[in-house]
Amino acid sequence: MDGTRRAGEKSVQPLGGKRGAAVVADDGLFPAAAPFAEHRLDVGDGHLLHVEECGNPDGLPLLFLHGGPGSGCSPRQRRLFDPRRFRAVLVDQRGCGRSAPLGGLAGNDTPALVADCERVRAALGVERWLVCGGSWGSLLALAYAQAHPDAVAGLVLRGIFLGSREEVHGYARGAARAARLLPASNADFVADPLAPWVSRILSSDPSRALPAVAAWLDYERRLMGDAPQAAPPDAVQLAKARIQMHYLMHDCFLAPGQLLDGVRTIRQLPAAIVQGLADLVCPPLAAARLRAAWPEAEWSGIAHAGHGGLTPPLAQATIAALARVADRIEARAGGRECEIA
Repeated sequence: MDGTRRAGEKSVQPLGGKRGAAVVADDGLFPAAAPFAEHRLDVGDGHLLHVEECGNPDGLPLLFLHGGPGSGCSPRQRRLFDPRRFRAVLVDQRGCGRSAPLGGLAGNDTPALVADCERVRAALGVERWLVCGGSWGSLLALAYAQAHPDAVAGLVLRGIFLGSREEVHGYARGAARAARLLPASNADFVADPLAPWVSRILSSDPSRALPAVAAWLDYERRLMGDAPQAAPPDAVQLAKARIQMHYLMHDCFLAPGQLLDGVRTIRQLPAAIVQGLADLVCPPLAAARLRAAWPEAEWSGIAHAGHGGLTPPLAQATIAALARVADRIEARAGGRECEIA
């Protein structure tokens, strides 16, 4: 890894959420700020990861795992993390965002992404960190924590996705209906509604792939209440859709029920689940199943909130959950868990 620190002095404010939280902007997020360090990490298989560190270099380490799969991190996502309290590490996963190669599928699977989290942790000299992820990021956070529970101090999960075939096929079936790739009369009886998407989006023929990418991404926009995109998909959007097909066609490289079964290995960790109860992209059923398997985790069901993690209701709930879980982590470190449990 090579990296250069930049942009700003170390904060001298207290790190505790109850003692020195940063001012929140009008949109409910923390103020925009540049990373204080950026790195390129060679993780093998031809992949170079882009890694950035934001906030307080001496703060509580926090790993943020973006959604998708294939989405990459955005500057606005930095604003979920209290810059006085957290040393937030944002990683563009393999093939995503500013990592290279864009859209690379070789050596790109869930176990590799889990191993990458450990590579980043070791490279940055972090002993344990709070892990936060939404949507696909919630799946990856669970997979990582279950594989390496000693590296994780706590979890904040938003918009739960467990990677089950039921979730994937339900979404693909709805998208296929919307795009008229499946006849409306028998869409419910198609054994593999993902197949028409895979064959088109992974096609080497642009005239076949690009319309399917546009339809696939527009379906997500529709579910989130956004307008369709007028312009054709660009290279970043094509890469995102191809990575999604690669993961979804392989059941996210997970065994059936793996993440729910694995809760037993992490139930001792401070954790919070934040779920929009009107989420149409990652419907609340998966979150309800995780909650049932993990009753020790704090639950925040947000009425009338959808999927967008940066919309005010979900952003504010996530920020609050991060503060509470961080309080518990710091209390455990100081032997005061019983005072705030």
